[in-house]
Amino acid sequence: MSETTEHETTAVADATAETTEATGDENVVRGAAGMPEPPPAAERPEGAPSQEELEEAMRDVVDPELGINVVDLGLVYGIDTDAEGTTAIIDMTLTSAACPLTDVIEDQTRSALTFDEEGGPDGLVKDVRINWVWMPPWGPEKITEDGREQLRALGFRV
Repeated sequence: MSETTEHETTAVADATAETTEATGDENVVRGAAGMPEPPPAAERPEGAPSQEELEEAMRDVVDPELGINVVDLGLVYGIDTDAEGTTAIIDMTLTSAACPLTDVIEDQTRSALTFDEEGGPDGLVKDVRINWVWMPPWGPEKITEDGREQLRALGFRV
């Protein structure tokens, strides 16, 4: 029997996930098998960051190739916390499944959202879990108007 890599496990979990979240006319596959759904806003634990706070913090995560944040590029499909409000759960994609900069984006995400090691006031959560999502695939139509303006300023035609 061959050894299963983490990426193969994630791909299988993504393909077999039962919960979907509608986004427009497409469905986003949510969560790896066994991964809890984020709590509804009404059940958010006291002191847990809101989706808006998490999204705003994710604007500090910049695609290393384009120099534009992952929110305005349309790479963040969903963001919330776990039931305890201590772990951010992010559904995110990349412009390509073969992107070699996944680790850089993961590190930036952790820096943007988590408390520092000494437990200082910076940060919104204790931990981050990124669920890499490949369906629906990313396309330029997912870029926000702010992202389009930034790309135009860099000379791209969008």
